[in-house]
Amino acid sequence: MIATGSDLRIFFATIDVHPVDVTSADVFAFIAAQRRGPDGSQVVRLSDGETGLAARTIKRRLASVSGLFNYLVLCGERASNPVPRGMANRRTGAGGRATSSPLIRTPRTLPRVLAPGDVIGLLGAVRRWRDRAMLEAMVLGGLRCCEVVGLRVEDLQPTQRRVFIADGKGGHQRVVPLSAQFFASVSNYLSTERPSGAVSDRLFVSLKGARRGGGLTIDGLEQIVRAAKTRAGLTQATCHQLRHTCLTRLREAGMALEAIQAQAGHRSIESTRIYLHLADDWLADEYRRAAELIDATAGVLK
Repeated sequence: MIATGSDLRIFFATIDVHPVDVTSADVFAFIAAQRRGPDGSQVVRLSDGETGLAARTIKRRLASVSGLFNYLVLCGERASNPVPRGMANRRTGAGGRATSSPLIRTPRTLPRVLAPGDVIGLLGAVRRWRDRAMLEAMVLGGLRCCEVVGLRVEDLQPTQRRVFIADGKGGHQRVVPLSAQFFASVSNYLSTERPSGAVSDRLFVSLKGARRGGGLTIDGLEQIVRAAKTRAGLTQATCHQLRHTCLTRLREAGMALEAIQAQAGHRSIESTRIYLHLADDWLADEYRRAAELIDATAGVLK
């Protein structure tokens, strides 16, 4: 609510028009002003090559403004929302339907990949087998943080070294392989740390306090990662970065993109292509190998 209020104040301070009289032209003028930055600054960011405010900030402010005008329309104060939903394209979609592109395009930023030494340091900084197993589920199996805390004891398949994800993103289920290292950590956790009278069927539970024996939450897992990051002396390490590190390393090792899609739980292969980026060294090596093959073939043809 605080951010929304701030966004609205900035919008009306910029265009200085009564809400009832705002037009789409005013909205475009606001976008232009946001892109110019304070005092017309032309400083260009290296991350996206743009000036002014970041596209995500402008997009959030437009969402706040659009929400206000939707409310005014419902109240009968306005006939329509002046914030355009998108920009019309000349191309048409399937069936001849018109398509549109976003009003504000936000660059796709990929989470950073942790170096092997940082991963080792992070795992070495955790204090419990439970915590180590949860980190390994993300960095060795590519599980989402919500999938880690959602694991149940019955979801483990140690003889096949697999785990069943009963409630993945979008409610989709899957079975994914996991390293023996993860199952070893889980075994130590179950035999030495997990309370015998735990009331939750969740695999990972709180070990002390009022919630002892209750299922661990996403916030709890994120706090564990942050604490381990601090003890390891790292500047960055999040649950999402651990998952992304796993998927990137699997691709570097030659795992097929379709297999990574299944491991990650992506419904569309497009999500995997967008999500996954390759290390520069790996890409350079692949290019050199392909170029050498092309050169060799060209030599034979000569």
